[in-house]
Amino acid sequence: MALDAHAFMETMAKRISFTDEDKAILKANADWGKDIAPEMADHFYAYLGRDPEMSEILNAKEGRMHRLRETFTQWFYEMFTGIDDWGNAYADRRWRIGLVHVQIGIGPQHVVPAMAIVVNAVGQKLKEADKNEELRDALSLICMIDLAFIEQAYIEVTSAAVLQETGWTEGLFKRLISTGAASM
Repeated sequence: MALDAHAFMETMAKRISFTDEDKAILKANADWGKDIAPEMADHFYAYLGRDPEMSEILNAKEGRMHRLRETFTQWFYEMFTGIDDWGNAYADRRWRIGLVHVQIGIGPQHVVPAMAIVVNAVGQKLKEADKNEELRDALSLICMIDLAFIEQAYIEVTSAAVLQETGWTEGLFKRLISTGAASM
């Protein structure tokens, strides 16, 4: 069940209609994105830091918060630049970010609401800067693709661990999940 990050990126972009026009809009506003990125990191980590479980994870190692804030700021800016026009390097980086979330224990139940806080804060900054709806829409699309990478990382890591530990086939595992979901 190993994820092909490049194919996943292509699939997500097609599914949500992330277009060349969206990419052009984001690139045209990259400097603005870079300027507000540290503030968006503040919103993200202030939200997460209010949760005792997340605060413990975020502060578990010396310097972790500093590194995470730097990574978030870079990640936010990269949504505007696309690194390589939202191609393979972008997909690989998003996949690695998803895996790090799994590794340190920042689950979707934490990331998704924290991103909602960031989306709201970005919306406010867009209004203040008198930016257009097209930028908001393009940023929302790429943000959702990035969130999909994080959520998929949890699915892939969990599935791989279960398959490795049990020796089950992928087909059996998928049937068990479907059957289990149907019984809930």
